[in-house]
Amino acid sequence: MINHGIAATEPQAATAALNAGVDMEMVSRSYNENGARLLKEGKISQATLDEAVRRILRIKFRLGLFDKPYTDESLEGRVILSPENQAAAREVAARSMVLLRNERNLLPLSKDTKSIALIGPFVDDQLDLMGSWNGDGRAEDVVTIQKGISLKVSPKTKLTVARGCDAKCETTDGFADAVSVARNSDVAVVVIGESADMSGEASSRAVIDLPGHQLELIKQIQATGKPTVVVLLNGRPLTINWMAENTPAILESWFPGTQGGNAIADVLFGDCNPSGRLPFTYPRHTNALMNYDHKRYETEEQPFSQEGFQPQFEFGSGLSYTTFAYSNMVVTPQKIGPGQNIKVSVDVKNTGQREGKEVVELYLSDLVASITPPGKRLVRFGKIHLAPGESRTLSFTIAPEDLSFIGADLKPTIEPGEFVLAVGGLHASFSLAPGRAAASK
Repeated sequence: MINHGIAATEPQAATAALNAGVDMEMVSRSYNENGARLLKEGKISQATLDEAVRRILRIKFRLGLFDKPYTDESLEGRVILSPENQAAAREVAARSMVLLRNERNLLPLSKDTKSIALIGPFVDDQLDLMGSWNGDGRAEDVVTIQKGISLKVSPKTKLTVARGCDAKCETTDGFADAVSVARNSDVAVVVIGESADMSGEASSRAVIDLPGHQLELIKQIQATGKPTVVVLLNGRPLTINWMAENTPAILESWFPGTQGGNAIADVLFGDCNPSGRLPFTYPRHTNALMNYDHKRYETEEQPFSQEGFQPQFEFGSGLSYTTFAYSNMVVTPQKIGPGQNIKVSVDVKNTGQREGKEVVELYLSDLVASITPPGKRLVRFGKIHLAPGESRTLSFTIAPEDLSFIGADLKPTIEPGEFVLAVGGLHASFSLAPGRAAASK
């Protein structure tokens, strides 16, 4: 394990990190400044230090650094921004995007749309598309969203750009121009969210609403009555309640990198059918942010119904330009003893008119435990590509360790009881009988 920088230089920080298996430290200097003294004082053992060094050397051997410590100087020119790598960057960016909303199938847009308004602080931006951790990336190598869309649409399509405001959007002075552009176009594509310096290391935000007056910009554009697509750039979940309920189409593009403009255009115009899924929940309020596998505390008698703490978009959410149907969920056996596996199968069918990829997510719920269990946990997933009308059966194996949790004694434990598996809106239960193998490991 590598840590980019220990937050504190105190000896206890280095002690905890080394003993926890953080072998290498970068940027900060806690190991060099405290390591020798900690070893002498017995705070870390020689065996721990030796194992940390051993693992680092093992990786260096695997990388061939002892046989060839210096790279081929001509490699940089042949590899960086090569056609193959740019194609890969474009594909990865497009596949990572998450379609959050698509009312009345507004997306994908037609490449023959007569006129499109490109609005927002990031439509012609290069630097922010790379995000905060861009390494040696250069803004001049980034394909803007404006450029990507211009290369995608018909030569007869009229593209009109109006930024409306900058990323902070502290003034509405440019809104009138943006509204005028939207009113005189067939479709409005609005690119909003966070700039690169609002995210990443040491860039926390107290409130995760859209910055400044960005939401007001969206409201004014939608008030024109023109179909509106929002493309989000951001490095964290945002509170977008009004948009989630009123904006017809929302595409989460994160910080898509040097090929971001092309990748976004690929998704908006249907050359890439979105298949990304959210890796976290979207809360309704800043103080309601929670992990998807939070502790279950609602009951039938007292359901947890506080609206503010219900996710706006759940972990694992994401739409497609096609539809999928799940059926024939089978769990065998339905009663197991200690040490036995569970087999799960489910049929998935593409019921739409487009080929597409579906992420099949299998969740586990432990109904009763000695410590309040999470409401659900993702235990398996798979991604499949299906043509229209095509079906496929996916199978998963649930091992005994998938049923374990950290008990009151801080050790992994497996307790007998009732469990529920869920996939694609289907549910099935099974039970684990008591036995010796269900005790703490």
